[in-house]
Amino acid sequence: MAFLFKRNPRTPGDLVRILNEQVVKLDLTVGSEKKKAQDEVSRHLLTLKAILNGEENIFNESFSPTLQTDSLTQLSQEIYSSDLMLNLISNLTDIEFDARKIVVLLFNSLLRRKAGTRSPTVDYLLGRPKILSTLMCGPEYSEVSLNMGLMFREAIKYEAIAKCVLYDPQFWRYFSYVNTDSFEVSTDAFTTLRDLLTQHESLVGSFLSSSPVTERFISMMNITISKGNYVIKREFTKLLGDLIMVKANYKMMTAYVNDVENLKIIMLLLGDRSKNIQLEGFNVFKVFVANPKKEKAVTDILAKNRGKLLDFLEGFNKDRNDDLFMAEKEYIMQQIQNLPKIVINEKSAESRELFKGESTP
Repeated sequence: MAFLFKRNPRTPGDLVRILNEQVVKLDLTVGSEKKKAQDEVSRHLLTLKAILNGEENIFNESFSPTLQTDSLTQLSQEIYSSDLMLNLISNLTDIEFDARKIVVLLFNSLLRRKAGTRSPTVDYLLGRPKILSTLMCGPEYSEVSLNMGLMFREAIKYEAIAKCVLYDPQFWRYFSYVNTDSFEVSTDAFTTLRDLLTQHESLVGSFLSSSPVTERFISMMNITISKGNYVIKREFTKLLGDLIMVKANYKMMTAYVNDVENLKIIMLLLGDRSKNIQLEGFNVFKVFVANPKKEKAVTDILAKNRGKLLDFLEGFNKDRNDDLFMAEKEYIMQQIQNLPKIVINEKSAESRELFKGESTP
């Protein structure tokens, strides 16, 4: 394997400098010159991969643990100071397919590197917001969106970076990214959004505690659930159910279950043709019913649809072998049964037809 490294630079600084020069050429050249630059980028990225994997080093010598640590430290510092990572990510579409995987490996390896209790790459990324901004736009570049998604999700594992991302206006684009025509891009974007909202509970709870943010978040969730395809509707309803059960999201939960318009959307999900969507809808619906401080409008809707809801729930997943689920269903049915009786007049007739669920899903 040593023959691959004979033309490699003598120091990490040389390697990073030459690689950076070739990456920049990707955006400035065409035809054979661009292909030559792509080949050089791939070759030097292979060298970086060998260093990261401990296979060989840039001096063509056998690795010792000390030498490997020193080489990685020096290499990291050179990458930071040269902004190589920003150039690699910005030109990722022009990098060859297999070499893109090495960029992901390099990025994620640098993120995991520790200096005592510090994470130098986290500090570096926070000081280079353009890198995070570029990664956030990954779903807009279908050819490399999966590569960028892998790097972005590794970055947001760190709370300081996740906070920066959540409070960035670009965060809200992910609700539209999940509706792209490409299933792979859509799924990847949803995975990123889900990770952002579930990995750091206290951070997300604080983010969603602001009334304007909560209102916008609930609105975006409702739009996505109502207009999404089967997969989007199912996954977003499940995500919503998970979020409202997190203690840190109490303010968002109370705002959600006190709004009758949200209840209407969830009741429509109970009547969906898909049993999976019905189940995810039930996991949200039960919070409305179990809420001891229901708004009058919420109580009225539930009471006016009492009969249909009880008929539906009686047959809902009746044969499911799950004691917890059956106990929850029984409790919810009892709560609905105990709701106050309401005299329905002509003005409220519309609400009688709100729930269209059938007794047998």
